[in-house]
Amino acid sequence: ALYNKGLIYKGSYIVNWCPRCRSAISDIETEYKTENGHLWEISYALKDKLGAIAISTTRPETMFGDVAIAVNPNDYKYKDLVGQIAVMPLTGRQIPIIADEYVDMKFGTGAVKITPAHDPNDYEVGKRHGLQPLWIMDEDGKMVDSEIVPEPIRGLTREEARIKTVEMLKEHDVLLHVDDHEHNVGHCQRCNTKIEPLLSEQWFVKMKPLAEKAIQAVHNGELNFI
Repeated sequence: ALYNKGLIYKGSYIVNWCPRCRSAISDIETEYKTENGHLWEISYALKDKLGAIAISTTRPETMFGDVAIAVNPNDYKYKDLVGQIAVMPLTGRQIPIIADEYVDMKFGTGAVKITPAHDPNDYEVGKRHGLQPLWIMDEDGKMVDSEIVPEPIRGLTREEARIKTVEMLKEHDVLLHVDDHEHNVGHCQRCNTKIEPLLSEQWFVKMKPLAEKAIQAVHNGELNFI
């Protein structure tokens, strides 16, 4: 009945996915821990002009799911590059350079890769710009066996893929810089595995119309919170 009334519906959404439990984990069950990681600076060549654009990322292994490079529209450094096409290192796939106010000009180089299937903020950017997500990791947290992922990296775990990706970037001379970087990483409350943001089909309940009667009951004094 709720489905027929349009109150329950199915749609795509980024969830906190635990590869060990093979389950979506609620925000309440996701515990964030401060970890010492790195910020990698990677060079993406420009297709139609000389030069390259350097992006900053904390997760180089997800680069194979990139669908764009984003810069802040107010960043004068990249004003002439918006609308240009960049060529991804290691795979040669071409992606657009877009402008979006989500980008923090003070983070790294001020240019970031957009991977909508594996990052909640990137997913929102992708929706705004009509970009199609690309999944590069499966429910076990392993790299997919697909042509969008280079052959040496297919089937590797997230951790193995990061090591191999960085190694290949060095070999191709496109890893420009590595900085130490402290950031918060979500862990599964059940088993302490690192959470993987993953775009998947989920069921949702439209709460606004269902909550109206309950809110009214509080306003009318029928219901009291103690």
